[in-house]
Amino acid sequence: MTATVLGIFVGGRARRMGGFPKGLLPASRDGESIVRHLVRLADECDMDPVFAGDASPYVDVAPDVAVLADCPAGVGPLGGLVALLAHAGDRAVITLACDMPFVTGDLLRRLRDAPCNAAIVAARRTEVGPFEPFLARYDAVRVAPVLADQLRKGARSFQELFARFDIEPWPLTADERAMWNDWDTPNDLPAWARPRQT
Repeated sequence: MTATVLGIFVGGRARRMGGFPKGLLPASRDGESIVRHLVRLADECDMDPVFAGDASPYVDVAPDVAVLADCPAGVGPLGGLVALLAHAGDRAVITLACDMPFVTGDLLRRLRDAPCNAAIVAARRTEVGPFEPFLARYDAVRVAPVLADQLRKGARSFQELFARFDIEPWPLTADERAMWNDWDTPNDLPAWARPRQT
């Protein structure tokens, strides 16, 4: 079986974090950065880690990880998804954001191995909420042409893409929902994870 692509989106400017690259925040008290943590999980799960977006802040901590520029640029994270799907070929893509420190290998393996044949497997934060684009699985062969069509029509959101598919809901336990949390602002950070002032 070919390796699933683990796409790590790194293109945001982290304005709400004061411009500090969120992927360089420590994922745990031992100081391992979030992006290094996610790359290590990919290796442990036999997945192919790839950065999508401007990875210049991360080349020193993960120099061996392939970097894909948004394609096209200027359309938000959908440009990163286009690049990931093209890179994947006939493989599946699992998407993560670079500010998700609590993801585990067991969670990634469970999503990779979810026994369904849907083009997209995704979870909701609530029973009636929208499907979430990160920590989701995409079938590159089936999603790529639909995404290209959506972009030609001017779509710029994951929800517009999702409306074209019968998405397989991926149920999460309460503990797994906690692993889904991300860090958007300094107020989200525990004291040990806050960037030091220079």
